Amino acid sequence: MDKIEHKNVNVNGLSIHIAELGQGPLVLFIHGFPELWYSWRHQILFLAAHGYRAVAPDLRGYGDTTGAPVNDSSEFTCLHVVGDLVALLHAIAPDEEKVFVVGHDWGAMVAWYLCMFRPDKVKALVNMSVAFIPRNPLAKPVEMLRAYVGDDYYICRFQEPGDIEAELAQMGCKNFMKKMLAYRSPGPLFWPKGKGFGDSPDGPVVLPSWLTEEDVDYYASKFDKTGFTGGLNYYRALNLHWELTAPWTGAKIKVPTKFVVGELDLTYYMRGVQDYIHKGGFKNDVPLLEDVVVVKDAAHFINQERPDEINKHIYDFIQRY
Repeated sequence: MDKIEHKNVNVNGLSIHIAELGQGPLVLFIHGFPELWYSWRHQILFLAAHGYRAVAPDLRGYGDTTGAPVNDSSEFTCLHVVGDLVALLHAIAPDEEKVFVVGHDWGAMVAWYLCMFRPDKVKALVNMSVAFIPRNPLAKPVEMLRAYVGDDYYICRFQEPGDIEAELAQMGCKNFMKKMLAYRSPGPLFWPKGKGFGDSPDGPVVLPSWLTEEDVDYYASKFDKTGFTGGLNYYRALNLHWELTAPWTGAKIKVPTKFVVGELDLTYYMRGVQDYIHKGGFKNDVPLLEDVVVVKDAAHFINQERPDEINKHIYDFIQRY
């Protein structure tokens, strides 16, 4: 880990922190919630050792990236975040017309939109956990989720500024990170007001074998400093993002793509997702989708839980381009 280099790049009005290692074609890693560049630690080391330049930024609102107006969720749409990444690529790889992209969770969402808005920037995409979600012109996403799964669904609970932050403060940053990273229930994640989440909200968390106390301490040290509002803003901007992306209704993702999801990933059990992935809808919307992998007995944070498998999936796919 001490081989990984860290620096900040001033673009788009932000000072974006990146972790990078290696030389060769650039692979851009995009993290999710509640994560950081650190989520890609295993992939950075592996890809750098196999002839690639691995770059993982802290997205706006996260970690050591500064300058984002965290009190204004309207500054956190996918248009903003894709803009950050395009500007970052221009700054750190001005001679590379296209790069490889790997995303997970919210990072996968951002990666889908990077490929939709700027397919000229992406050689190939490996996305994890969150399949492409075509825009439904008839319903805003938060209202649709409320109708399907109710007000206690975590995305719905995340909407009110300050509400979930108060609960997280009471829970404690390190305890929350343990609960979230160790979460393995494949059904919807409910977070009733004042009751936390998970099967035993007040019980101690036994860390899985793939997660160490040192790992949790790193996440907690960063979120203790920044708070969680920056990351929560991505959820709070969902409806605005839906409004702004109206011009892309019906647009397809035209980048060579591999998709990987854990068999126990809660996103895999969202309403209609498995039928969409396996019965033709996904391939219709992502016509260059070349492979879908469901990893047995793996949950949401798959790139950390199964690093060796994920490293191989990424390497085997991008090698072809």
